[in-house]
Amino acid sequence: MPVHPKAETVHGERGFAKLSDIPFAIDVVDLFVNSNLVGPVVDEAIALKAKAVWLQLNVIDQDAFDRAQEAGLIAVMNRCPAIEYRTRN
Repeated sequence: MPVHPKAETVHGERGFAKLSDIPFAIDVVDLFVNSNLVGPVVDEAIALKAKAVWLQLNVIDQDAFDRAQEAGLIAVMNRCPAIEYRTRN
């Protein structure tokens, strides 16, 4: 589900203005944002009891990453899922 303050539709999927607007449980929050915007999103993911946060390649916020892990979320930082998937096959 795309999340953006403008709640835009992305690839035909309805967008939401913030994570808490999503009407169902969230498994993974995949962050495609500037590193300086990560902290509040990770904090919202923690508050909503998401299972994991994934900070994309070159998205780095060590404090937010540490908070996510301390809260019990699986946390990945500075990695691309597509690259990770290819390296495991």
